[in-house]
Amino acid sequence: MSQTPEWVPEDYFNRLNINDFFEKPQPLEVDLGCGEGSFLLAMAAKYPERNFLGVERLLGRVKKVAKKIKKSQLTNVRVLRLDTKYLVEWLIEPKSVSRVHLLCPDPWPKVRHHKNRFFQIKYLEKIHQVLEPDGEFLFRTDHDEYFEWALEELEKPHPFQRLEWNEDSFYYPKTDFQRLWESQGKSLKSIRLKR
Repeated sequence: MSQTPEWVPEDYFNRLNINDFFEKPQPLEVDLGCGEGSFLLAMAAKYPERNFLGVERLLGRVKKVAKKIKKSQLTNVRVLRLDTKYLVEWLIEPKSVSRVHLLCPDPWPKVRHHKNRFFQIKYLEKIHQVLEPDGEFLFRTDHDEYFEWALEELEKPHPFQRLEWNEDSFYYPKTDFQRLWESQGKSLKSIRLKR
């Protein structure tokens, strides 16, 4: 199967096993809001035995990521232009993803915009549905108030088990945002959840 770096589904209205759209069926990881793709491509290069889908809403970023994928000649990574909430709620087949990454998402800092935040129980339940048994949801933010919000959400009933996440737990490349914040003396806060 010949594949292009950018994946455009033929059908946006039926659940899909996204792994079917890669050259080899392998465990699938999804990067929600992949930005310019540095984390996504580093993971795909490190783990050739896994497939990676980057999801990004902004067309310019999607085109940049697609060019990087093509240049890298990696066949286990693709990018999709789509709203992350729609992807998780309506497109991904249940129990088909081994890991979901949400790294430095828009914190929607104004109180009236908090309803737009991805890290909230209704979306955590959707993430839980698409994860395989023992699958993981990994969240990092550079915004202290958003992290506190996430912890408050986890005080509500939810279907996950929280795991420790130390820097040396496993290979996890830095995002462009993480490098920027660390250069300013700031650090990211992390949450690791298991299905």
